[in-house]
Amino acid sequence: MMNMERHIDINDFDYPLPDERIAKFPLENRSDSKLLIYRNGDISQSHFRSLAEQLPEGSLLVFNNTKVIRARVIMHKASGARIEVFCLEPHTPADYEHAFTVKGECKWSCIVGNLKKWKEGFIGIDFDYEGTPCSLRAEIAERGEREHIVRFEWDVDLTFGQLLEYLGRIPIPPYLNRESEEIDLTRYQTVYSKFEGSVAAPTAGLHFTDEMIAQMKQQGFDFDEVTLHVGAGTFLPVKSDNAAQHPMHTEHFEVRLSTLENLLAHCGDVTAVGTTSVRTLESLPVLAWRVRCGGEPCADKVIGQWESYDIPADYSGREVLEDLIGYMRDRGLDRLKAATQIMITPLGFKFRIVSRIITNFHQPQSTLLLLVSAFVKGNWRSIYDYALENDFRFLSYGDSSILMP
Repeated sequence: MMNMERHIDINDFDYPLPDERIAKFPLENRSDSKLLIYRNGDISQSHFRSLAEQLPEGSLLVFNNTKVIRARVIMHKASGARIEVFCLEPHTPADYEHAFTVKGECKWSCIVGNLKKWKEGFIGIDFDYEGTPCSLRAEIAERGEREHIVRFEWDVDLTFGQLLEYLGRIPIPPYLNRESEEIDLTRYQTVYSKFEGSVAAPTAGLHFTDEMIAQMKQQGFDFDEVTLHVGAGTFLPVKSDNAAQHPMHTEHFEVRLSTLENLLAHCGDVTAVGTTSVRTLESLPVLAWRVRCGGEPCADKVIGQWESYDIPADYSGREVLEDLIGYMRDRGLDRLKAATQIMITPLGFKFRIVSRIITNFHQPQSTLLLLVSAFVKGNWRSIYDYALENDFRFLSYGDSSILMP
């Protein structure tokens, strides 16, 4: 089916969300959040700390272990004009691991606030580091429509990751309508975050505590991790009335051979923690189908927005995992890196890996709501009506749900 033939009326995915229902701050204790339980069309509620009671014994939960970076840097022109640079994605070096360990100079794709005041030349920030005066400077290397390539240079013996940690601010979602505060440094981060790269948190995981994970492991639950670096596109609203025309941003992910083997061992019993884990896991069938068709899984080719929909319906999750595991073992690979623009919608998307989803409540008319609708076979409105009627808190710092259609 050609892309132009697909049609999703985004107005069918609207609902009233009063500002007072948006959680502006996290609860004192992460796992005190409410938990909506959707099971085969029936809806009930509990608290997140009782999640284990809702899941089959010994099932596998998959986290996204990305770490939110302090991507917002406030700089100034010599004239005093304030310029905010929002680092979105590394450009040179482009690899995420190297991007945060480079010293002295690098380039990033950025959104620039107050761009009209920055026509040319350098902007900067002067700071003291361990008693030594230092500076970070930036210039626009290449202008784009929305995003620009910004070149940074600095004169202190720090990696760019350390520099962001020292000077940057946490990029909390714009719909919170407030500046980031001290509490966001820890609470807008999962307890299992490891690898720097995201400009938005995988918020479904914010409810987990170290103690809760340890207790669930003692109860026989298994945990594994993927890495998908969440881009700013997760905040972008669908502007077209036809959501099928909404361009998905590219997100980079990595999955290990050991994780694929664990997924195969739990095939049909996989709980994805968050929509970012879903997008990673459900991108795997595209990589596997490329292998099945005699090609390379990644080959620097981004997974297309609609590529999943062209895979034969009878190609099973088990076959997906077996094909990828075989490919990696044959080549002695312990991990795969890829990039995806996958768009999961109610237009016949087939879930092959994910059995259950843990997720927060999403914005009206968003691609995340389309994903939820696809998973619960169009029954999203009854879930959201229940949440609104029963005082659930919404969006990033809000309450949670577990979807088991």
